[in-house]
Amino acid sequence: SRYQTLRSNLRRNVKIWLQKGSLPNRVKLAQFGKPGSLLSDSARSTDRVTMADVAREVGVSMMTVSRVVNEKGDVSPATRQRVLEAIERLGYRPSGIARGLATRHTGTLGLVVPDVANPFFAEVARGVEHVAYAEGYNVFLCNTDEDPERELDVLGSLEEKRVDGIVLCSSRLDAADLQMVVDSHPAVALVNRHLNSGGRGVAAVLVDDVMGGQLMTSHLLRRGHRAIGFLSGPEGSRSGLGRVKGYRERLEAFGVPYDSRRVLKCGPMAEAGQEAARHLLSAQPELTALLCYNDLVAVGVLRACSAMGRRVPDDLAVVGFDDIPLAALVTPALTTCRIPRYELGVKAVALLLAQIRMVDSTEPSMPEARSWRAAATTEAGAHAKLEPSNTILLQPELVIRASAP
Repeated sequence: SRYQTLRSNLRRNVKIWLQKGSLPNRVKLAQFGKPGSLLSDSARSTDRVTMADVAREVGVSMMTVSRVVNEKGDVSPATRQRVLEAIERLGYRPSGIARGLATRHTGTLGLVVPDVANPFFAEVARGVEHVAYAEGYNVFLCNTDEDPERELDVLGSLEEKRVDGIVLCSSRLDAADLQMVVDSHPAVALVNRHLNSGGRGVAAVLVDDVMGGQLMTSHLLRRGHRAIGFLSGPEGSRSGLGRVKGYRERLEAFGVPYDSRRVLKCGPMAEAGQEAARHLLSAQPELTALLCYNDLVAVGVLRACSAMGRRVPDDLAVVGFDDIPLAALVTPALTTCRIPRYELGVKAVALLLAQIRMVDSTEPSMPEARSWRAAATTEAGAHAKLEPSNTILLQPELVIRASAP
């Protein structure tokens, strides 16, 4: 077509211009960018527009362009406007790496979860990302597959990338390793994990798991159940330990002896729940109800009951935890404890951003002292402001459905 011929001729002419070093100063060339964009002399050998191109276009120094890009002072409004117009006209995009070196910020956050396949963490991630995006941050989502060694590797990688902060969900690290992580990153907010650091808690958003265990157990006790088992989740899980504590307290309050043989640890997925339920129900056939670490474990229990010929809820009442969307879709629908998962993410990243701002306001000239805990302890006033809101505790809500009416 005529258009294809014209474009072919234009490309040939540009190659000749480039070889001769005589490309016109302001050639409109769709080949190098958006149709109608302007290509300056200095950008003719590359597709990427640089800060030098912008400076040359406006007739100012690169330092002036840098100040505009990084929103620093000492630039007149008229010059700032001319630079911004040139940036828009040329399609200049600042280098994130270079800007990070200049501002000591990369505009990135890390979000570390133990299992991206678990719907619980998908909703937490949505809350984190929504707030982070609104505040101008990008989020690296990292999966650890419930493996502490992989978790350490992931956190080390995020440190190398110089993320501005990390939201760490349901960490499987022991206290010593977790403390090392907290000390080595500029800002950390924990989800479903508590850690005391130097006599004060690290920023955390927690669920009241003891209350959750109490709600689950009280519901079953009021329905007449006395032989209640518990699939309590992974070894060392803070959430699992809290829920078992609430379970035990309510049993004792109703005069029912606590029997450790009725409590069994298990992985947090449906397959692990199915296997654990088969084992526990075979060992403790008198059980009439089973509490579960989460809804996925409860789905595994439903599978085990089907295979073993036990009807739910007639032969065995089943209670989950989290209220993921699947809980209302299985048959029978799960009675469960609802956790505000999106709110967990929102509040965690809010705590994290508060730490980042604290570092900026207290130690602006010391990149080696970016830890918000160090900054807070150097100023009594700052310490006092952070202390009361350091930990947020969210309350679960019992949702009664067909699996344990």
